[in-house]
Amino acid sequence: MIKPSPNPSPAPPPGSGPALVQLLNLPNLLTLLRIFAIPVFLAMLSKHHYREALLLFAMCALTDALDGTLARWFDARTELGAFLDPFADKLLLVSAFVVLTIEAAMPGWLLGVVIIRDVVIVSGYFMLAFFTGERVPVRPTYLGKASTFMQIACVTSALAGLGAVSQRDWYGVLYLTMGVTALSGVHYAWRGLVWLSSREPAMFK
Repeated sequence: MIKPSPNPSPAPPPGSGPALVQLLNLPNLLTLLRIFAIPVFLAMLSKHHYREALLLFAMCALTDALDGTLARWFDARTELGAFLDPFADKLLLVSAFVVLTIEAAMPGWLLGVVIIRDVVIVSGYFMLAFFTGERVPVRPTYLGKASTFMQIACVTSALAGLGAVSQRDWYGVLYLTMGVTALSGVHYAWRGLVWLSSREPAMFK
């Protein structure tokens, strides 16, 4: 007669192990590495090690492209990744703009446009969610992607010292970045108003 083993170990909560493994997949780990690299990048900027900072910035941009590709190929997209990926990009870019502006490598008016655009988008998102009581769908637009691309090009040009090589090309990058960034902010605001006009605000129901 087989006796049951005493004090059987309790079974783990259903879904706890796989859920943790799913959240800590390779694309999300690459995104977290990009976030952890930001303080190192800013330290390089503050010490004027622009060549090393440019190399690290290029590596961060590479992981940004790589984590999205891996998530699509292996169907490893998660809610955490959908939040962390744009957060990491925005944190890296805004931090770079702030420090480069303080170091006089970037004009202050461009930093103002970048920050105002992000404030408009974030505050508009929370206002729409508050008034409608719904989760607002956030989908990147072509103008939004173009804005991110131009901001990356602007930081790269500043780190590479484009202003010392060609003032005309440098100011061309600056003005193009400002224009595309402002247009993308206006476009996101317009999309939010269109989405809001199709719903009755929850506070008036």
